[in-house]
Amino acid sequence: MPTILGQNQYGKAENRVVKITRDGDTHHIKDLNVSVALSGDLEEVHLSGSNANCLPTDTTKNTVYAFAKEYGIESAEQFGIHLARHFVSSQEPIKRARIRIEEYAWERIETSDGNSRFIGADEVKHSFVRKGQEVRLTEITYDGENWQVISGLKDLIVMNSTNSEFWGYIKDQYTTLKEAYDRILATQVASRWRFNWTSDEQRMPNWERSYEQVKKHMLQAFAETYSLSLQQTLYQMGSRIINNRSEVDEIRFSLPNKHHFLVDLEPFGLKNDTAEGAVYYAADRPYGLIEATVLRDGVEARIPMDLTNL
Repeated sequence: MPTILGQNQYGKAENRVVKITRDGDTHHIKDLNVSVALSGDLEEVHLSGSNANCLPTDTTKNTVYAFAKEYGIESAEQFGIHLARHFVSSQEPIKRARIRIEEYAWERIETSDGNSRFIGADEVKHSFVRKGQEVRLTEITYDGENWQVISGLKDLIVMNSTNSEFWGYIKDQYTTLKEAYDRILATQVASRWRFNWTSDEQRMPNWERSYEQVKKHMLQAFAETYSLSLQQTLYQMGSRIINNRSEVDEIRFSLPNKHHFLVDLEPFGLKNDTAEGAVYYAADRPYGLIEATVLRDGVEARIPMDLTNL
C-alpha cells in the first residue's frame, strides 16, 4: 500500500543556556531552556536519506549559545525572535521555525551588613536564589513573513483562604459532595496568552513589562473575585488581562482545583469550623480540572486546546 510523508519537523530540544550580564559589580542572570523545531523542504531526508537540505541539529544548538553571547538575552521573546528569524532567513530550505522557551527566574540574595563588611564589599550583587514560583514560557513561530508569539507561565500556585463558595450544582444518586459556603480556593495556574503582534511592520511589545503586567492582573483578579466557582474566577482572570493589556488578544488557562477538605475532628471531641479557623486535608489527586479560553471580541482562537501540546 503506498504511503506519503505527512507533517514533519526537526531540531534540537532543551538547550540549557545561562547568560550572565555584568554591569560593573552588579550581575544579571537569564536562565533559559530553548527548543528549536524547523520545517520546510525536507522530504528527501525522509524519503531517500539525502541530507542536502538538513541543517544539523548540533548547529542549531551552537546557534543558541552563539546568539546568547552575540545578542544577549533581553527577554525570552526577543531571544526567540532573533533565533526564528535567523533560521528562516539564512537557510533557504527552512520555511518555518518554532522556538519554545522556558525561563527560570532568579532573585538577588540580600546579605546582612555584617556579612558584607566581613567579605570587604559594601553590597553583594552577584548572589542569587532560584525563585520557587512559576516557570515563564514562550513560543515563537515564524514563516518568513508572519510571526506568532504565545507566552505564558506554569506552576504558579495561588490560594484564597475564603471568599469562595460552591453550591447549587446538579445532584444525582452518585453525588456525595456537600455544598460549601466558605471554602479554600487553590489552584496551580498554567496559562498561555497570544499577542496580536504578527508583523515587523507593527510596533513590538515590551516583552518584559508585558509579562509582569499580565501576571499582575492575573493575580489581582484571582484575589479580588468573590468566587462562586473556579470557572467564574478563571473568566475574571482572563477578562482582566484582555481589558488591561491591548497587546494580548487571547488567553487560555488550565486550572486544577487543589482541593482542601475539612478534616473530621468530631471523634476527638473537636469542632472544625471554618469561621473559627479550620484544619484541612490537602488532596493532590484526583482533582477537578477547569480549562477555558478568553478572547477579545471578534478574535479567532488560535492557542491549542491541550496546553501540554503547546
